[in-house]
Amino acid sequence: MAIAQLGDARSGKLADNITGFGRALRRAGVRVDSSRIALAADAALAVGLERKQDVSAAMEAVLVSREQDRLVFRELFDVYFRNPEIAQKLLSQLLPSAEGKAEPSQRRPRVREALSPQKTFGHQAKPKAEDQKVEFDAAMTASDLQRLKHADFNALSGTEYRLVERLARDIRLPLPTFASRRTRPGAQGAQLHWPGLMQRAVRNGGELMELPRLERREQPLPLLVLVDVSGSMERYTRLLLAFLHAATRHHRRRDVFAFGTRLTDLTPAFRQADTDDMLAHASAAIEDFAGGTQFGVALQTLRHEHARRLVGRRTLVLIVTDGLDTGEPKELGEALDWLRRRCRRLLWLNPLLRFDGYAPLARGAAELHSHAHGMLAVHNLSKLDDLAASLAALLKR
Repeated sequence: MAIAQLGDARSGKLADNITGFGRALRRAGVRVDSSRIALAADAALAVGLERKQDVSAAMEAVLVSREQDRLVFRELFDVYFRNPEIAQKLLSQLLPSAEGKAEPSQRRPRVREALSPQKTFGHQAKPKAEDQKVEFDAAMTASDLQRLKHADFNALSGTEYRLVERLARDIRLPLPTFASRRTRPGAQGAQLHWPGLMQRAVRNGGELMELPRLERREQPLPLLVLVDVSGSMERYTRLLLAFLHAATRHHRRRDVFAFGTRLTDLTPAFRQADTDDMLAHASAAIEDFAGGTQFGVALQTLRHEHARRLVGRRTLVLIVTDGLDTGEPKELGEALDWLRRRCRRLLWLNPLLRFDGYAPLARGAAELHSHAHGMLAVHNLSKLDDLAASLAALLKR
């Protein structure tokens, strides 16, 4: 095979290193399978090993299929193929001097986790003494994945939490659509498409064989997300922000705010292509993280400073909170009444629904329950999977 020509003729380690790099990418959340790893080896052979930049570009072309994974690939490639302790003494042509590279403390969390020693559930994986290679595949069984799918986010260990956060980024959230005022040619519609009609008549010698029509374009509902960053929501906030960022990546109109004792605009942070970059920018922007909750004050700020974010009465508003508000219930009720009148649907995503027999008895929770059009659970991966269907069902009522 062509792969046998790669690497040092005395040891033949480069083929194993490319395989190990593919496993590192998979551990960092990049979708890589064995066929792509084989293509990466062929690509490295095709471009030659003289220039590291050529090898990186060739392997990136076959290993990366999502735009948000490109920065992760480039940083991991740079670190993996220049560190002898990780890469098992690579060939000299793949070990140039690296100046001005990112230090380990500045690496992306997904890259740091991919390069860290692998831990399995319950024990530390032991490297082989004769060849201390870092294993990059998560040793998980189907029962482990099934358990994590239904595990409460607040009950996860550190390793499990990072894994669930990465799995949450792959969950899609197709939002319901509405018929906009703009039209396009289609098979159905109330209006005739006169330019298309004339063009077809010219092609058919003046005969009208069919009548093209104009139909209204379908667009996703504008989205407004309000996320609670108080202390009681600490274990849910980061994971749900990562989920919402990845799930609504291609949504045209998306506004996100964090609230605790004040309102923080996270929309600029959500414009970042990489989810890790978004979390870093959001962490820097939020000054009242893990504090109290005054949702009424935050909504008053939204009303006076950001009211134009609500597009007509078509905006879908998602409020992610447990409802444990410390402000005045009357102020919260007035603000929620204003918000309900200016949106399509007001939906409450409540992690406390994990408890059987939960009732919104707290004052803030009671106000939210009386104004929201519906309340949905978001405390595990299974509920996030069902979120799209639940939103569609609530909007049809």
